[in-house]
Amino acid sequence: MRIIALMNQKGGVGKTTTTVNLGAALAERGKKVCLIDLDPQAHLTINYGIEPSREICSLYNVLVEGRSFLEAVHKVNQNVALVPSSIDLAAAEIELVGELGREMILKKRLEQAQHDFDYILLDCPPSLGLLTINALSLASEVIIPMQAHFLALQGVAKLLETIQLVSRRMNPRLVVAGIVLTMFDAQTKLSNEVVAELNSFIESAQGKSLPWSGARVFSSRIRRNIKLAESPSFGQTILDYEPASNGAADHRALAMEVIEMSAGVAPAGGAGDDSEAAA
Repeated sequence: MRIIALMNQKGGVGKTTTTVNLGAALAERGKKVCLIDLDPQAHLTINYGIEPSREICSLYNVLVEGRSFLEAVHKVNQNVALVPSSIDLAAAEIELVGELGREMILKKRLEQAQHDFDYILLDCPPSLGLLTINALSLASEVIIPMQAHFLALQGVAKLLETIQLVSRRMNPRLVVAGIVLTMFDAQTKLSNEVVAELNSFIESAQGKSLPWSGARVFSSRIRRNIKLAESPSFGQTILDYEPASNGAADHRALAMEVIEMSAGVAPAGGAGDDSEAAA
């Protein structure tokens, strides 16, 4: 089983869109996928057609009230399950302030559960707070969705510092699997310059004792696509909403890259509105 955190502290980069549709594309390939919504905005939850409500067991109940992980797992279809978020999750950091080991609560809850998922995808909030630290303590891999902007490069540097800190102190198996470029326009000079800069940065880390020394810039780019912006309002993934679109093709390609790289990434040991902008 692989546990992958999709994170970027910058909002609006297509992180949730990538999580939703990567999960759907993995499921289309026959993988059993569980998506965990760690963002109090609950956009991943809404994207799968589930309305956040205190009436349903959510991640908040697992983290704060001690409910079991499996209670919060809601089956979406044969290969996809979802642990929904809720607005209450925004208060979790305050409510857990006195909890011993609060940075690893999600990890403990998951370790106590019996399940058969092939992939667990963690949709992190656009911040580096307690919820994100819980995700990094649990995950074995990180995928960073980002736009091809130079300001985004500076944000990634800060993100990597946090990953390195968690790797040293709490989760030594944590590695950066790669960076996926979203809302991508191959026709612009800036986009190609950013890709070159990223490739150079990744190459400079090879052979060093860093969590991103084996990372890649995914060759699959998530292109700007109006259908990606429309699909959440229908509670559907892009593969259901417009399976022949560029958005669907790009996420299928990304899923294949993720599957094919599994042999090169250490596996797990057993256990903001991010919609794409319209072109």
